Amino acid sequence: MSEKLMEGSLADKKGRAKKMMLWFGIVSLLMSFAGWTSAYIVSSSREDWMRDYTLPVAFWVSTALILLSSLTYWMATREVSQDRQKTGTLWLIITLVLGVSFVISQFLGFSQMIAMGYYFTGPTSNITLSYIFLIAVVHVVHVVVGMISLLVVLFNQVKGSYGPGKMLGMELGITFWHFLDILWIYLVLFFYFFR
Repeated sequence: MSEKLMEGSLADKKGRAKKMMLWFGIVSLLMSFAGWTSAYIVSSSREDWMRDYTLPVAFWVSTALILLSSLTYWMATREVSQDRQKTGTLWLIITLVLGVSFVISQFLGFSQMIAMGYYFTGPTSNITLSYIFLIAVVHVVHVVVGMISLLVVLFNQVKGSYGPGKMLGMELGITFWHFLDILWIYLVLFFYFFR
């Protein structure tokens, strides 16, 4: 009996350690993006700062996509925790499709910015738009990392690793995904309102 208690206790400790590591990573990412948006604010006092730019429509579409993907990931987690495995797997696949759609939409947004004459570098570039390009691209990179995490969760789900009382990997994945969602909403609203 004590061995089972020790195993459960060890599993609990490992689970808490993994959650803590995830939160350390999230806080580090928050600090990075806070630094970039702070640099954006400080740079806004420059004479060449552009205040009349238009965010691409694709950025708003991608915002809707990532919000919807958080909802579908939550649905997947709820279904799996209630032992409805097939439905949970389907919601995970839908989440992955929405994640891919988000990344495609972001690149469409970059194309729209270029079509409006906004460039990241070069003689016609502007510091304001360079910041927007940089911060958005770094966020896309993190979404790709989130999609890799989602693929791992999906793979483990298909293997039957999750279910009632066995949700740690899925909980870690959804926490990171929700963080990416909230971060993008913050960024797009920041770019829209802070000129």
